[in-house]
Amino acid sequence: MLSGLHHAAIICSDYARARAFYVDILGLTVVAENHRAERDSWKLDLALPDGTQVELFSFPAPPPRPSHPEAQGLRHLAFTVQDVGAVKARLESAGVAVEPIRTDPYTGRAFTFFKDPDDLPLELYEAG
Repeated sequence: MLSGLHHAAIICSDYARARAFYVDILGLTVVAENHRAERDSWKLDLALPDGTQVELFSFPAPPPRPSHPEAQGLRHLAFTVQDVGAVKARLESAGVAVEPIRTDPYTGRAFTFFKDPDDLPLELYEAG
């Protein structure tokens, strides 16, 4: 019935800062960028190499995330990478704090977590 993940949507508190993070630091490709004047809102469509997209939205005064990863609802976004250590080093060189690399006990693959400018937990997960 389902054939893949098309996109994940993120609401940010500071559009320029979030745009720079997802485009300049994480390297996502801009597909479309639209200002929605009636909502005082930006919608930025970003793409990963496999075609999966991230929609980045801004809204005036969005409420903060209620708590860290254990809040009900979406827990985190995980990005597939070929080399977790190399991407971790690249993020750290850009000033992003990244947790130590761990190994998934069920798959044996490396993974780690970091946060976006709004404290959204993001994961790097080694491709299989």
